Amino acid sequence: MSAQNVKLTVAVSGLKNDTGIVKIGLYNSDGTFLKATYKSLASEIKNNQAVVTFENLPAGEYAISTYHDENNNGKLDRNAMGAPSEEYTASNNAKGFMGPPSYADAKFSVNKDSKIEITF
Repeated sequence: MSAQNVKLTVAVSGLKNDTGIVKIGLYNSDGTFLKATYKSLASEIKNNQAVVTFENLPAGEYAISTYHDENNNGKLDRNAMGAPSEEYTASNNAKGFMGPPSYADAKFSVNKDSKIEITF
């Protein structure tokens, strides 16, 4: 019998405006975190919030990185110094020190249909 597939709902709040979209990337390993998404969804923003649901996920460990794509160009814009110029955050509200957050800080387990909340 194969492992049960689950649904993961991600509720994002605290966005500074409803301009553009929110991009939510789901990662399933340390080696791919912030490099290659396992699955990715985008959502319109309503009342500074967005919600997406990843369906048919194998139960297991995941991490999320999300950003506010204000100008809707499909990427996280960076300034001249290479730092992100659009707001971004990760699951567990993991924060990197002088760099991106780590998979270890952002990871969480999903064993049943679940909902996580991420605040910008």
